[in-house]
Amino acid sequence: MKRIGILMLGFLFCLAVSAWPQKKPATNIITFDVPGAGTNPGQGTLAWNISPLGWVSGDYIDADGVYHGFLRAPDGAITKFDVLGMGTSAGQGLVEVFGMNPELEIVGDYFDSNWAYHAFIRDPRGKITAFDCPGAGPGGSAASSVSPSGVISAMYFDANNAWHGCVRNPDGSFKLYDPPDAGLGAGQGTYNTPLDGINPEGAIVGEYWDANWVWHTYLRSPNGHITEIDAPNAGSGVDSGQGTLTLGINAAGEIWGLSIDTNYMFHGYLRSPDGTFTIVDVPNAGTGTFQGTTACWPIVCFGGINPQGTVTAGFLDGNYVMHGFLRTREGKIVTFDAPGAGTTPGSSSSTWYQGTQPASINPEGAISGFYTDANNVVHGFIRLPNPD
Repeated sequence: MKRIGILMLGFLFCLAVSAWPQKKPATNIITFDVPGAGTNPGQGTLAWNISPLGWVSGDYIDADGVYHGFLRAPDGAITKFDVLGMGTSAGQGLVEVFGMNPELEIVGDYFDSNWAYHAFIRDPRGKITAFDCPGAGPGGSAASSVSPSGVISAMYFDANNAWHGCVRNPDGSFKLYDPPDAGLGAGQGTYNTPLDGINPEGAIVGEYWDANWVWHTYLRSPNGHITEIDAPNAGSGVDSGQGTLTLGINAAGEIWGLSIDTNYMFHGYLRSPDGTFTIVDVPNAGTGTFQGTTACWPIVCFGGINPQGTVTAGFLDGNYVMHGFLRTREGKIVTFDAPGAGTTPGSSSSTWYQGTQPASINPEGAISGFYTDANNVVHGFIRLPNPD
């Protein structure tokens, strides 16, 4: 999910990838790299969203450090794409290719040559339309997720560099919104969740920084009503960066998210439509500063929820190594690592972690994501569902 977009850029500059052909090991995890992805530090393949039929969208970083989009078919064929007007310097291009619906409409954002964000939508035929939300300042706009009917959850920087929520309808019209308690300072305001941030009914989830730099979750109903949400174990210290954030919402209105407590430990949570919370902690998750279930500090956080209520995300162990997990509706937790994932310990001040990072889960239980190996090389992966 998009937390602090600029931090994601720093995170990805710490990664590298090798352009090897797709590999299918003896496990149920397929690893792959986009041909043409760079092999130097700060380059690589990032698999984000997976569709019901197994299409995977994402981005890759070439040998010059420029970001490009890709769409991987279930048979492994990869289509690359760019947006006209994107920047071509290192760190520019299609920096976030986050949202995809079952019809294979893809949304995201790119940096232009002036380091301004612009949102885009790519239709199933490959036609790309760039757009900015009304009221966007020089910082621009970013698109995070798209519903089956083509409604886009987006956000934009105003002239004071505060973020605001934006909904783009299929006819090209817009609606702007903010939770009542969103801060108005630079970097504060309304964020929305990528990947699974909008459900088929058009309900949107995200989070906002308040004026005291505390995170809170919000739920925006299809009619525009906004509910502000805090997990029961979330910290609320002034200027702390603690609080409650989101990872997605499914068709039933179940919200999958994370909280940061007063000790800066991370916890997952499931919120039912009636407001009941279930706290999710993986047994092997670390309990130190910035460790725990769904931990990602200070990196952007990712995870997904499918229609059956199965969720996925990563967790940091006591050595600051990332591992993947899924949790079924019944509460069964399964942990996993992609073959070749690195295990070199990190630290509470790391801007990246070795290991396995899930990003999205489809209705069949297939999971997309990426992993970092022992040489800090990053690769895409698809975890196929187990027979049971």
